Parts: sequence; C-alpha cells; structure tokens
Amino acid sequence: MGDALFLAHRTPFPPDRGDRIRAYNFLRYIGARARVHLVAFSDGDEPVDHTALDALTASHTIVPRTKSNARAAIEALATGRAVSVAAFDHPALRAAVSRVLATQPIDAIHVFSSALAQYLPTHTKARVVMDFCDVDSAKFGEYAREARGPKRWLCAREERRLLAFDRAIARRADASLFVSDAEAALFAEIGGGGRVSVIENGIDTELFDPAADFASVEADGPLIVFTGQMDYQPNVAAVTWFATDILPIVRARHPDARFAIVGRAPTPAVQALAGEHVIVTGEVAEVRGWIAAAAAVVAPLRIARGIQNKVLEAMAMARPVVASTPAAEGIDHAGTLRTGADANEIAREVIALLDDRVAGDLLGQAARAQVQRRYGWEARLQPLDALLGLQPNPVRAEPVEAHAPDTHFDTLSANGVGRRR
Repeated sequence: MGDALFLAHRTPFPPDRGDRIRAYNFLRYIGARARVHLVAFSDGDEPVDHTALDALTASHTIVPRTKSNARAAIEALATGRAVSVAAFDHPALRAAVSRVLATQPIDAIHVFSSALAQYLPTHTKARVVMDFCDVDSAKFGEYAREARGPKRWLCAREERRLLAFDRAIARRADASLFVSDAEAALFAEIGGGGRVSVIENGIDTELFDPAADFASVEADGPLIVFTGQMDYQPNVAAVTWFATDILPIVRARHPDARFAIVGRAPTPAVQALAGEHVIVTGEVAEVRGWIAAAAAVVAPLRIARGIQNKVLEAMAMARPVVASTPAAEGIDHAGTLRTGADANEIAREVIALLDDRVAGDLLGQAARAQVQRRYGWEARLQPLDALLGLQPNPVRAEPVEAHAPDTHFDTLSANGVGRRR
C-alpha cells in the first residue's frame, strides 16, 4: 500500500490520558506497517515532543488550537453545526491536510475523533476508517437530562447536531470503529448506520505491572484511589459524588480510610474536596505508585462511555477495583471487578475489600490475569491490517522533513473544547 494519513484532535504523545493512549497505540501500530503522516491539534501551551513524533511518523504537522469555547459556540449557532465540530475548525489544519493529500501517496486515512472528519476530502480513493471511540452525542444527551435552563437546551442541541454529523460521516467511511460492543450497539440503535466494527482499548501490561520499577507511595491507613483528568466533567462529578455521598458510609466502618484523587488540572470544585480524609494531588510524575498503594481503586462514574482506561490500568496493577455500572459496562472483566449501581452498593463493595485485604489482593491478581489474557494492544489492533490495507510486516521508513517550517507549527497558547479521559 501507499502512505497513511492520521488525523487526531489532540497530539497523541505523550500517552498520558485516555484519548491519547488509544491514539498513540493506533498511530504506533499503523506506523510500524506504513509511512504515516500525522496531522493533529495541540492543546493550549503544552510542549510538543517532536523527537518522539519523528520516531512514530514519516511527517507530522501539529497545529495549536486557539479557538475559545465561546467563539466555537457562537460559530456553531451561526452555522447550524455542532459545537464539537466548530471547535476543531481551523484553516491551518485544513491547509496541512490538503498539503499532505497533494504531495504524498495516501492510500488510507485514519480519523481519530469525529470532529476531525470535517477535513476528509470530498472525493478520495483512499480507504477511510473513522474511529468514533464512543458515541459522544449520547454523552451530551446525558448531560442534557441532568442540566437545567440554557445549558440543557445547548446540550440537547449538541446531541442532535453531533449525531446528524456522525451519521453522515459513518455513511462515507469504509469502517466506523467503536471501543466496545455496547457503544457499537448504541450507535446502531440510534440510527448510526454504516460499516461498524469494534476495536477495544488495550493496556501495556509491562508498564502497568506491580513488579515494575516505580516510586512507591506511603499510605497511613487504607487508601481509596481515583485516577483521571480532573478538569473532565464526568470525573469531577464522580469524585464529588464519592467524597460527599460514598466516603462517609465507608468511613463509618473504616474511620481511618482516606480518598486520593490523583490527576492533573483539578478544578476548583475538586480542590475544594481536599481535607483531612480527602487528598487532591494534582498532576503527579508517576501514577503507578498511587495505584499500587490503593486498598481499592474506584471508578464511580455516572456518565461513562466505552472502556475506561483508568479501570484497565488498576486491573493491570493487580489492584481490586470497584466501578459504577456505567464504568464497568464496556469491560470484559470476567467477574474480576466489583460493581455498584448506587452509592450504597459502591460503598458496600469498598467496605468488603477493606474488611478483607487478602481477598482484595486475590481479586486484584485475578484482574491482572484477565487483562493480560484479554487486553494486549497488539492483539486488539490486528483488525486494522484488513481495514486499512496494512502490511502485516513492519516497513518503517525514516521520518521526512519532520521539522521543516511547512511541516509543523510552534505551539501557542490556546483555549478550547477538549475530550478527556
């Protein structure tokens, strides 16, 4: 085959959050089988590791996203588009895609996040794979049901407009990917159509290994841990719910238990939870030490789509996990997770793990074994060979002009709409 174009809404390196982890592993897999040209946005004033991208790609163009949430909303309302689409509309990225298509022999296009599908050429002979990951329109529907006033109207509008956009893209794509059977079934149920496939998330079980070398965290008393990007609203809602409604039930039985919220960019609402029994770390250099120190890892998300990387990471680290029903839905855990549908059920499962730490350790070991059997990245991504026409044997090429002025842009300060995870 010829070259591949990889479009991403966020630079897929470093793989330090859910969407980046999936995009990075897809990019690495495709790049081991074809010359791949990356065109992606960068967030805010984050540094871009061009050396790492050189090793992954034949060329890369990184465009800083400078559009504010307010401007994206105004443009969306004025043009009838979804805000999620308007937020990622940028002339520099459009020019970069056109340049790659005009100068490189592109036989396959992989689009990560449907908002980037607006850059697909109107007519192309290249195979197009659209990685939706989750049914994001359904997420906005859930937001609408919980919101009030203008926010409710805006979220309901976003659900309708984004679903219409995604349906149109699915009809154009040679394959539409989702992260779980449940997400694929939901897309079909709401009229998504197209040729739908499921490629689940994987996990690096050598990196997330309790026997690996990482800095340890000392805990006084049993530690209950949540990990995630802490300016992502479902995560904010999850830790707020746990700290205010679930932790008091747990502490009635285990008064020395503490709750650690581990993740970058905690919002003021998250920071306000910090106290004698709640730790808010902010960004940490090494998340594995916190997971390893946990008597239980929790994922009490009320709104959750697809497979939660935070859950796979904790399972791979052989820690017992208690997840809400939505957070566990996409994971083939074979009974190695404890789940709860409400605050009392989640609290009961956490208490049981704190009551019997030996049973918790055994559950964690079973969880790691399940992850090793089920969620290795190489096995999960093999369907891409047929979908994109990739060569099974590596054909990596040296990067070409990865630092030429017309190949990438300097990173500037930006505000914008972001995904998680």
